[in-house]
Formats: sequence, structure tokens, C-alpha cells
Amino acid sequence: MLESINEFFKPVVAEHSVAVAVTLSVIGLTVVVLRVRRVNLRRDGMDYKGTAADVLKIMKNSDFEAHKDKDVHSSVSEYASLFTGARASVGRISTDASIKTRQANYQKLVTNFYDLVTDFYEYGWGQSFHFGPRWQGESFVESIKRAEYHLCSRLGLKPGMRVLDMGCGVGGPMRNMAIFSGAKIDGITINEYQVSIGNKYNAQRGLADQCQARQGDFQNLPWPANSFDAAFAVEATCHSPDKRMCFSEAFRVLKPGGLFGNYEWIVTDKFDASNPEHTRIKEGIEVGNGLPTLATAEQVLAAVRAAGFEVLDAYDANADVHSPHQIPWYEPLTGKLSWSGFRMTWLGRIMTHAFVTVLEAARIAPTGTGKISGILNATAIDLVEGGKAEIFTPSFFFVARKPDL
Repeated sequence: MLESINEFFKPVVAEHSVAVAVTLSVIGLTVVVLRVRRVNLRRDGMDYKGTAADVLKIMKNSDFEAHKDKDVHSSVSEYASLFTGARASVGRISTDASIKTRQANYQKLVTNFYDLVTDFYEYGWGQSFHFGPRWQGESFVESIKRAEYHLCSRLGLKPGMRVLDMGCGVGGPMRNMAIFSGAKIDGITINEYQVSIGNKYNAQRGLADQCQARQGDFQNLPWPANSFDAAFAVEATCHSPDKRMCFSEAFRVLKPGGLFGNYEWIVTDKFDASNPEHTRIKEGIEVGNGLPTLATAEQVLAAVRAAGFEVLDAYDANADVHSPHQIPWYEPLTGKLSWSGFRMTWLGRIMTHAFVTVLEAARIAPTGTGKISGILNATAIDLVEGGKAEIFTPSFFFVARKPDL
């Protein structure tokens, strides 16, 4: 898989040789000017300001150094082993055997994935690791928060409620939704690194008593039955190896009458499994995002109902993705430039990739950092292609209710 990604990037770097050359010059000056050392991040939301020095903070900060229990190269190798043949051969990771291997090893798959990409996500995207439908005239950040506030609205969140965030990441949605609604929110993520930095953010924002992240598995939640008034997930349960089990856990910990809302990654009804190009895009999204396999809307809703829920509403929040009144959810990943969002764009990612590759060669960044950057850059292209073809959406939304006793 890694060799295929390296081959994928050679023509891209060649096409943008001037940009890469400029980047390398900036790297040289930056390394000379800056003292290359482990960075202590403040976790105040202002650690990544869009400067060249920001890249030095990726996997080179005290939080990451304190957390890691193995070197980055080993994590990359373990992750790649679960996607043997990816990109080199279309259909290779769509076999039952390949999918079952990832399902059986999902804890290692997801833990390694977020060990590797959390810093990159924060650097390029922010603290809310998700997409959202976006209207003309609306900024990227506004669209992200609106998707989160929509969940608050549909779940009826308000002060006095206790709410569960399943797959909370570093807690961006949790904090935004807690501030907006006044509800108390508990988050769970399988990745200990995300727990550590997420709770630092909670404290920094004055939300330690209202938001709390803990390490655990949403396939086996650590809370007793009937603990929460509502529950939600934001583009997280796509990592689940068994959605019925995952949703059954949400059902168990909800109080009778409680609501469960979710944004889910799916392949749409325009996806054709017999089309090699569709399969190539789907597999690229899976390998670049730590997914056992992408489900359909029908499969997701079947799992929701099998868990015991009554489905109240379900739709693709990006159904009008190509309306003239909307900005496609994947637009930040394309080559369209903006001053504030340059790091997300294609050229911005290419320059970052060149930066971290050189830093790795100079033994400033950990060995394997460049490969992670390559994986994320390749899957960004897959996401754009899937969005343009409308065969993939990250925003299949549903609200379901646990029946009263």
C-alpha cells in the first residue's frame, strides 16, 4: 500500500515542482531559524496559526511524545498490514477475507490510525474532525458548527441533560454543543492520545465540569443502562466493525424515550460495486480513513432498527451537494485557495507533504511521518472524487428513539 502511495505522488510533485522548491527553501530557513525541539502546545485553540513552524508541531509535541508507546514507523506498518494490496489492485481490500481481518482487528486499526493522524487533522482541519453541508456565503467553520448545532436541535439538548458523544475525538463537537445547549456531555474514544489532549482542551475552555472524555470502546460502553438522556455520533461509527452491536450499546445506555442522532459515512445509491472506478474510490476512502468497509444507508438503518430503535428521520444532509446555493462539502479539499484554509487545499497539502518528508529525512520528524502525510493526501483526492460523483457522503443523518417502557 505505501509503495503505491509513493508512486501516486511522484507525478503530483513533478507537476508542482516550483511550489515544492519554494517549500523546501522555506523549510531550510525555518529549520535554521527555529530551535528544533519538542514543542509544548498550549491547547488553547491557537497552536496552529498557519505558519511554516506549525508543521514542526506535528508528532513533535510533548503530548504526543508522552503518549506514544511505540515508534511511528511501527504504527504505520501495523496499519498498512490491514490493507494489504490497497491501491495496487482494485478490489483487493473489498474481499470478505480482507474486510473480516479489519473487523477482527478494528481496535488496533482505529487506535493506530488516530495515533498517526490526530495531529495532522488538528493542523489541517481544526478540533472538529468532520464535514458538513455548507451554504453559499457561509464559512467553513460556520458550516461545521451548524452541523453540530443541528444535532443539538434535533436531540432537544438543554441544561440539565446528560448526553453521550460516541467517538468524540479531541472533543471539538462536544465542546461546541455543550456551550450551545448547556447540556453535560460525556465523550468516549478508543484512542488514549485523543482523551489526553481533549481533556486539556476542556479544561482550557473552562468546560472541565461540563465535558469529559474517557478512553473506551463504543462497542462495549462502560456506563450502566439508562444513564443518558440523549446520545450522538459525528462521523465516528463508520469505524465500527459491527454497527448493530455499536447501536445496541447506545440503546442500552439511553433512558427510555431517549434520542440517538448520527452523521454516518456511507456509499450512496449511485455507487455501483461492479464499476471498478467506483470501487477504487471507495477503497481509497477506506484505506485512508481507518475503515473496515463503507456501508449503505439501508445497512445502517437496518442496524439501527435491529438494535431496538424506532427511526424517526433519516436523510443525506448533503443531498443537494451540487445545488448552486450550496458549496460542496469536499470543496476545502480541492485546489480552490483561501487565506484561512490554505492548509486544507490540494496545494497546501502538497507543500505540507514536502515539508514533513524533508523534516523526516533530517531526523526532525519521526520516521514514518511522510508516509502518513502521503496516505492522507491520497485519500483527500478519493473523497473529492467520491463527492463529485455523488457515490459517497459523509453526512447520512438519522435520528432514532428508544421506545418508552
